Amino acid sequence: MKKIFVHLGGGAGDLDERSNFRCGFTEFIKKKIVAEDKAYVVEANSKNIVKLKSCYKDFKNVNIFNFAITHENSKEYEFFFTEEDKPHYQVCSMDINHVRKHYPNSIINSFKIKGFNINEFLENYIGEKIDYLSVDLEGIDYEVLMKIDLKKVLIENISIEHLHLNRTQKKAMVKYLNKNGYSYCGYGYDHMNFDYLFKKKKIIWNRFLSNFLFIIDHKKLKYFNKLIYKN
Repeated sequence: MKKIFVHLGGGAGDLDERSNFRCGFTEFIKKKIVAEDKAYVVEANSKNIVKLKSCYKDFKNVNIFNFAITHENSKEYEFFFTEEDKPHYQVCSMDINHVRKHYPNSIINSFKIKGFNINEFLENYIGEKIDYLSVDLEGIDYEVLMKIDLKKVLIENISIEHLHLNRTQKKAMVKYLNKNGYSYCGYGYDHMNFDYLFKKKKIIWNRFLSNFLFIIDHKKLKYFNKLIYKN
């Protein structure tokens, strides 16, 4: 059966030297994808597109898009970055404060690019089913995830970066995902374990424990994950 992989915020894939040439979801796609499957990788920063194309040069069923995914209306958006973050601009973001947080003393530059609302993107490019979704959108992960119409699209596995989420966002996100049939299942696909993984299945114990996820520090998450039901 055909599987669909979607990577929102592909960066430079596994060709970024500052990440030791690793990207957890890129590695996951390359390991799991077969001929009948499809993968869709979206990256707003045009400087990374050449690397992404090189990264997936042997995978003809991987589609690469150079535009932004947003939680707002589809239009042109301004992105912010600093040259101190080159060559792959890992914290390039629609949120200027996200860049300032990482580079408080740097000159902030910007560029504009077409952005698509997440639901419009899913409807026009993907369809009604996704097997594996990775959300890594540098500062707007929460906003985009919370805008996804989970009544229209079936997503079996959601991996979302949690490093930039505050306690209120984590609490609201867990409530939203639990309500829509998801259960927390530990680390996501990021090779640094910076992602949460939610699966479209009913695991009562995991749902109960996930209500306390917002108070768990990243360094203690490995101990918390020992308590959940692994399936």
